[in-house]
Amino acid sequence: MLVKLYAAAVNGIDAQLITIEVNLTQGFQFSMVGLPDNAVKESKDRIFTAIQNSEMHFPKKNITINLAPADVRKEGSGYDLPIAVGLLAANGAIEDNAVDGCLIMGELSLDGTVRKINAALSIAIMAKQLGFKKFILPKENALEAAIVEGIEVYGVESLKEVAQLLNGETSVERVKTDTQGDFFDKRSIFNIDFHDVCGQEQAKKAFEVAVAGGHNIIMVGSPGCGKSMLAQRVPTIMPKFTFDEALETTKIHSVAGLLGENKSLMTTRPFRSPHNNVSAVALLGGGSVPKPGEISLAHNGVLFLDELPQYNRNALEELRQPLEEGKICISRAKLTAEYPANFILVAAMNPCPCGYYGNRLRQCTCSPTEVARYMNKISGPLLDRIDIQIELQPVEKDKLMQKGDGETSEQIRERVEAARKIQRERFKDEPGIYCNAQMEKQHCDKYCNIAEKAGELLDDAMVKLQLSARAYVKILKLSRTIADLDNSETVEWKHMKQALSYRNLDRATWAK
Repeated sequence: MLVKLYAAAVNGIDAQLITIEVNLTQGFQFSMVGLPDNAVKESKDRIFTAIQNSEMHFPKKNITINLAPADVRKEGSGYDLPIAVGLLAANGAIEDNAVDGCLIMGELSLDGTVRKINAALSIAIMAKQLGFKKFILPKENALEAAIVEGIEVYGVESLKEVAQLLNGETSVERVKTDTQGDFFDKRSIFNIDFHDVCGQEQAKKAFEVAVAGGHNIIMVGSPGCGKSMLAQRVPTIMPKFTFDEALETTKIHSVAGLLGENKSLMTTRPFRSPHNNVSAVALLGGGSVPKPGEISLAHNGVLFLDELPQYNRNALEELRQPLEEGKICISRAKLTAEYPANFILVAAMNPCPCGYYGNRLRQCTCSPTEVARYMNKISGPLLDRIDIQIELQPVEKDKLMQKGDGETSEQIRERVEAARKIQRERFKDEPGIYCNAQMEKQHCDKYCNIAEKAGELLDDAMVKLQLSARAYVKILKLSRTIADLDNSETVEWKHMKQALSYRNLDRATWAK
């Protein structure tokens, strides 16, 4: 007897339909074809034991299982449950038409319980697009999949429960959730705030500009001056998550297996801070079984790289493409996977090996050669993709003793969202551009309406500070963002002056 049912494979962050064909004939052989990996091949033993321990009978016949399409590699243990259901249906324990219009995924334990899977959200989205009526999956993944409207989601705990559900012998409640309402209520809830930061007013303003225009930023300062504290609070001033952004970000974390049990939709923008010993694969993604890396897990959020010169140089150089294109493509001999990677890079570093070059309160012990060598660990092409470069000084004692009286993250975010609204309107006819940081030279010429005095200031700075051509374009983009925050159509002298103050490392006299 032949039974056909459906599961899914994941490539990148999107799911692909897999057809599972189970055929029983006379004999005593078990074969599985269709490019299964070792985890799928091992499912025979798990399925056999799970069926026996669920008080059902494993068919003692010649069993052939085909996973189609045959040229797509099937990986992971999520095929246990659909294969087991197919065997039971072919053997008559489940009605043969009960699986029609149904997509099934789940891993089986030896006692018949169903374990959670990865990428449940991606699979649910695919199932809806292809017109499936039901999605049966582990109970731990049910809230995640129930985000998708238009498909019935059933969370199950055991193989026996699945058989009873398909035979109509038990009532398993369809999982429903008011995810959207809950999402909009929680998307601004943070346990940290820019109000907590004492002093560093110039740095706070620089971060406001960075977020308003989507600019990457690097901080150079001595240990203890607040670099990490500032970086951790960047998500609190970013524009509120839209539902579509949250959905895409949740898909990435679901594919990576980082969403957790009984979780639904991510409500706040991600903040990823990998240690400086992170490998290139962990940072960028990939591996023998491709998974999203830290840059993709930071999609629609922040990637914070502390002590930037301590990172593997090759890994840092590989950041250049995703910083430019907003995505990362992982190519292997048998597959190609693409992951989104549109994030704000926040980097931090000491100014020298001892950490106190330029510090007003403590003497630096490094020679000029050591300072230059330390700074040269960051390549020019990478630094070229970081728009804002600021120096931080230690906060004075009297400011540390004062109670926080600065602006809250909510107040800063209101200005950021107003500036982003201006940019969305500006670039509505420019495909692929949504914020000022994505502008090229031709866009700067078109949209940066510079006042005469502001232009003169920029010309003087180019000569006196010996700024490069790349710095020229960066300054134009920054000045446009600063003018947007000021709700000004024209880039005025004060906007240009502020933009020039954010390009410290471009100056020929820096660290000399």
